[in-house]
Amino acid sequence: MSENAATAAIKELVAEREWGQFHLEENLAKSISIEAGELLQCFQWGSAFDRDRVRDELADVLTYCLLLADKLALDPETIVLQKLSVTREKYPVDKARGRSTKYDAL
Repeated sequence: MSENAATAAIKELVAEREWGQFHLEENLAKSISIEAGELLQCFQWGSAFDRDRVRDELADVLTYCLLLADKLALDPETIVLQKLSVTREKYPVDKARGRSTKYDAL
């Protein structure tokens, strides 16, 4: 797994503070969900939002995602590309273009 600059910086920050002891897979997964909830809260009362707050909350979600991928020895780019391949199969262009219908109802 090749480590990107963001993952390396996150791991350095975690190591300096000895936070790795708290980063069990389940705790990281919970943290992703918690931070995603905080991101969603930015849009709670309508379409107007604070871009800086959204940026910060999105960074928190991505940070925990990168930490979990690292913990599981998964390369983020590889798993995203693999999932896109699966999605392409489930949602053929000729059936899915311009539609939000779930794959099993196309």
